[in-house]
Amino acid sequence: MHDNNHDHNDHHGHHHDHHHNHHDVPHAVTFDDCIRFHGHSCPGLASGYRAATAAMEALGVTRPEDEDLVAICETDACGVDAIQVIAGTTAGKGNLVIHDYGKHAFTFYNRKNGKAVRIIFHRNEANETGNIAELRKKVFSGNATAKEEEQFHELMHKATVDLLHAPGDTIMKIEQIPMEAPKKARIFASVTCDCCGESVADAKTRMVDGKCVCIPCAEGTHPSKRK
Repeated sequence: MHDNNHDHNDHHGHHHDHHHNHHDVPHAVTFDDCIRFHGHSCPGLASGYRAATAAMEALGVTRPEDEDLVAICETDACGVDAIQVIAGTTAGKGNLVIHDYGKHAFTFYNRKNGKAVRIIFHRNEANETGNIAELRKKVFSGNATAKEEEQFHELMHKATVDLLHAPGDTIMKIEQIPMEAPKKARIFASVTCDCCGESVADAKTRMVDGKCVCIPCAEGTHPSKRK
């Protein structure tokens, strides 16, 4: 869920500690780093943060610089951005896999020892019913008053803070699972599309009328072909 206007201080001027990190840890990435990357703070981002930190603790790993840790996410929502920041798993490195099943479930695999954990979040019915559900509908439909928007953002802020500070076993289930090593990212040779003349990975081409073409040209969706 998206909340674009979070105030990270409560109404009494106290700063919430989103970091869950000790000051003596050099260059540790924090929840604030997740917010900067994602653009705003929200419960979904907090879920990804908690999943990544819990998984790394369970696997006994620190944030890798390379591709030793793999994340398989069963959603494409906000939490994925926190996982990229905290666990260092990214699409560009090939160690971030997204299967959008619409589930807040995340699997982490350690290539160094073959161990994996899967994390699922307990359903929070309080965020799906009652006043907060009605406010969400109004805010995202653009029909909320200024007071209703403020109330909604306050509730989302509270939900975010609660997720960040709740004991792990009250919000999520962490289970060690057996799994085969995910395929590593492949490096492709580049060829030239016979239709548009643009460079394309050889494994991403198709043969059409004896020509080697890129997928957009094969499907007729290349930007230059649109009318």
